[in-house]
Amino acid sequence: MGQSITVQSKQVGGACIFTTDRVLSGQDGEGYASREEADAVDTFPAQLAARLFAADEAISNVFVASSEVVVSRGEAWDEAAVENAATTISDLHRFYQ
Repeated sequence: MGQSITVQSKQVGGACIFTTDRVLSGQDGEGYASREEADAVDTFPAQLAARLFAADEAISNVFVASSEVVVSRGEAWDEAAVENAATTISDLHRFYQ
């Protein structure tokens, strides 16, 4: 149940920008530096940030603005890390796998 989000990714320096096929937040965006910070807020961007932090311990910052998700890691991005983050974003509105 729920529909997957289509995600494209592009690495820029130490960050990876994920562009989605739908709007996930307002134009001002929301940023989080930890899972605890994201867990304290009840919005879709905060829920997404919390899931990204849980999926990859190397993630250091998540910023969601409109249809883009900018994720920074303390370690270099590799193919597996990009795919893991993209899948986490894609499954945000999925209730059953």
